[in-house]
Amino acid sequence: MTGVYNGKQTGTKLVTRTDRRRRAASVLPAGTKREMSDDIRILVLGIGNILWADEGFGVRMVERLAADWRFPDTVTLMDGGTQGLYLLPHLETADALIVVDAIDYGLAPGTRRIFRGDDVPAFLGAKKMSLHQTGFQEVLASAMLLGRCPQRLILVGVQPECLEDYGGGLTDTVAAQVAPTIDVILGLLHDEFGVEGTARAGTADTAAPAIARDAYEAGRPSAEAACRIGDPRILAALSADQA
Repeated sequence: MTGVYNGKQTGTKLVTRTDRRRRAASVLPAGTKREMSDDIRILVLGIGNILWADEGFGVRMVERLAADWRFPDTVTLMDGGTQGLYLLPHLETADALIVVDAIDYGLAPGTRRIFRGDDVPAFLGAKKMSLHQTGFQEVLASAMLLGRCPQRLILVGVQPECLEDYGGGLTDTVAAQVAPTIDVILGLLHDEFGVEGTARAGTADTAAPAIARDAYEAGRPSAEAACRIGDPRILAALSADQA
């Protein structure tokens, strides 16, 4: 389920705006800065699938960011998971969007890159860059057609190391990028939007206990207990047939 965190609430209740002003479908070019008012609505969106190892990087980053930092009500932190078009209402109500995801661009695992504006592939048929881009392109394209796409787009991506370990957590290489990426997000909010975060006195519980990163990774059974190589009944039958 999609989780939304902001200055006043935690959990899965959706956050909406009463002001649903239609916006032009244009996206600012990379490197362009537009003067923003004090009430600009910023959505920091982590997307990914925590069931597939490094695929969950964006979700785990925003989970930790929400646990350790508070922001003004104009900033919303969201675990978007793999919700696809269900995220559209949240984009429609944002003036600026910062997406965090695992991005496979063929570099060394743990490499982080930032893309802005038109450099963030927004339409179907663009070069596949992000593991969720096909679905997220549809979200952006739909928002643009409605004239409600955020005018500022920023994508922060980290190169995954492993994507095929079902039930696994982040690899050490990618997990080591969670804290530095949080620093990047804090820097973007400060430098480009004039928004300051406030460190929490203690870590807040922002995710459901069963799927919070520490509990999820610590609770993983051994390969033997989980029979990660297949159903033992089928394997035994196959072995008998091959004997």
